[in-house]
Amino acid sequence: MKVNVQLDNNRLPDKYTRHAAEEFKQNDFPIVSFPFSIEDVPADTKEIAFALTDLDSIPVCGFEWIHWLVAGLDGKDVVVPENASQENPLHWTQGNNSSAGHIYNLGDQPISHKYMGPKPPSGVHDYTLTVYALDQKLNFKDGFWYNELLHNIEGHIIERVKVDLPVEN
Repeated sequence: MKVNVQLDNNRLPDKYTRHAAEEFKQNDFPIVSFPFSIEDVPADTKEIAFALTDLDSIPVCGFEWIHWLVAGLDGKDVVVPENASQENPLHWTQGNNSSAGHIYNLGDQPISHKYMGPKPPSGVHDYTLTVYALDQKLNFKDGFWYNELLHNIEGHIIERVKVDLPVEN
């Protein structure tokens, strides 16, 4: 399985990060999700899920920050278009990002279960897009949690691909 994200000078383009124009932000967070493709999906894949997280956030806030969580993609090659998180043209299910928890307390606002773009506090952070090809369909509703995804896919991962997406403050 191959995951392709178009980078700009080896960085996630500014449009999808803290450097986005104000009209592409909500609560000062970028909300326009970046486009990418998933190719060469294993033939026996029933569903694709993915997570965009920030392990470099651990020294800053004490945990891995969740920026985007999706399940329910058909188990085939797919092109995820720009702004798919807001527009949902692929009819997927989106889980909670870290703003849904008590740190930001944004609760059930739309941003809490859609793409919440990177805003590294300093330097360069590597945001990790992890794509899972699964041998079963999940039965999630919008607003599921990352730990629910990880528990439910255990033993059902056909293939996992990780792509680091550097973002500079």
